[in-house]
Amino acid sequence: MAVLVTGGAGYIGSHMVWDLLDAGEEVVVIDDLSTGFEWALAPEAVFHRGDVADGRLVRRVIEEHAVDAIIHFAGSVVVPESISQPLFYYENNTCKSRALIEHAVTGGVRHFIFSSTAAIYAPGDTLPLDEEALVAPQTPYGMSKLMVELMLRDVAVAHALDYAILRYFNVAGADPKGRTGQSTKGATHLIKVVCEAAHGRRERVDVYGTDWETRDGTGVRDYIHVSDLALAHRLALQRLRSGGGNLIANCGYGRGYSVREVIESARRVSGRDFSVAFAPRRPGDLASVIANAARARKELAWTPRFDAIDDIMETSLAWEESLSRKNSAT
Repeated sequence: MAVLVTGGAGYIGSHMVWDLLDAGEEVVVIDDLSTGFEWALAPEAVFHRGDVADGRLVRRVIEEHAVDAIIHFAGSVVVPESISQPLFYYENNTCKSRALIEHAVTGGVRHFIFSSTAAIYAPGDTLPLDEEALVAPQTPYGMSKLMVELMLRDVAVAHALDYAILRYFNVAGADPKGRTGQSTKGATHLIKVVCEAAHGRRERVDVYGTDWETRDGTGVRDYIHVSDLALAHRLALQRLRSGGGNLIANCGYGRGYSVREVIESARRVSGRDFSVAFAPRRPGDLASVIANAARARKELAWTPRFDAIDDIMETSLAWEESLSRKNSAT
């Protein structure tokens, strides 16, 4: 049996591939390399370059590798971009996921793990957010993910496909062994931005909004280390394979850090200073987003290992240094 990881050459997907291989799983990857990197793939993984909506490719991969589970990361994730390009997000995230789910069903795949997001939750609900919080996406990105959640719910009633939906909060960090990390040029994730600034690869860090109703006026987010997130997926896979049933669970640490606190962590851990500029709020942003991840901890027996901002920052900065050396060599 093999696990198919879609988007396995991307940031989170490449960490998932390494985690599965470390655990002794057979892994096959489909990625179109639109945002991922072939060099980020573990050499032991079987790689197929292509689109997850390509039925001929997906069905062939499922059959040739006896795929029993799909972990689906492929998609687009930039919230402001989704506001300016909503149809692209509904195509890339929703329509292509629908096609992949259909191919999973027709190919006899039993387990499906979906990469969802905290962006599906309504703003202003009680924090920390649990899985029963009001769902009301404020952006096309969030809505494109919610629609896939609803499809999985309905498909699981009609077919022999069970699922785990993991709703991420803010993913950051890099593989502690230095094998992969966030490498996308022009990335908008705050921790990636501050690490680039600390290494002189970005002119400044822009802070969007200083008048939020938070402890220091800047937005607060629940940051989760990507390796802890990969572990949660693997535990979800084990749960499905053992007959544990469908699951929707938040993935976060239950506490947040403000933009200013993230910047100070980067300065503290790196020992470097960098420029910061303040700008107005962006459409779609929220003051504070924090997870209640009690369900993941209970149902998956998930125990995070890197749940401090300086731990996240240390691996992020180390990866940025690795990228700097890689770029210098080329």
